[in-house]
Parts: sequence; C-alpha cells; structure tokens
Amino acid sequence: MKHFALACLLLIAAACAGAPVQEMSDARQAIRAAQAAGAQERAPAELGRAQTLIEDAQRQLQRHEYQDAQRSALEAREEAVRALQLSREAASAQD
Repeated sequence: MKHFALACLLLIAAACAGAPVQEMSDARQAIRAAQAAGAQERAPAELGRAQTLIEDAQRQLQRHEYQDAQRSALEAREEAVRALQLSREAASAQD
C-alpha cells in the first residue's frame, strides 16, 4: 500500500510538472548563437533541425504537453550546439 501511494504521488507530480521554460530559453539561445556563427551556410541541416524541433516544442507547450515539449527543446538545443560547432570548425578551416 505504501509503494502504491508513493507511485501515485510520483505520477501526480509528473503530470503537474510545469512548462519547460528554461529548456526553451536555452534552445533559443543556442539557435541564435548558431545563426550568428553562420550556421545557415555552414550547417544548414543541423540548424534546420534545431528550428523544427523548437517549433515542435512551442506547439507542444500550447497543448500543455510539457514532457514532450521539454524533450523537443532539449533536442533542439543539442542540434543547435552541433550546428554551432560545425560552423566554427568550417570557419577555422577557411583560415
């Protein structure tokens, strides 16, 4: 019985989790940094994927699908960081 009550509390806490505000902000900042580094030209696939993922996250937020939105935002940040790294590497290779 004790374990069941604990499991119920965990499910309720997960369901009540708030919007992933920090994750969304981090992803948007990473996308802006990648854009500033020239990712449109040097890593367009990665930047495009990051932009698609952040748009997905925004739609998920509007539907109150917070866990999905958090996951999409985290993936968007990862893709944006990858685009930034590729852009910097390409810029260094040109020097």
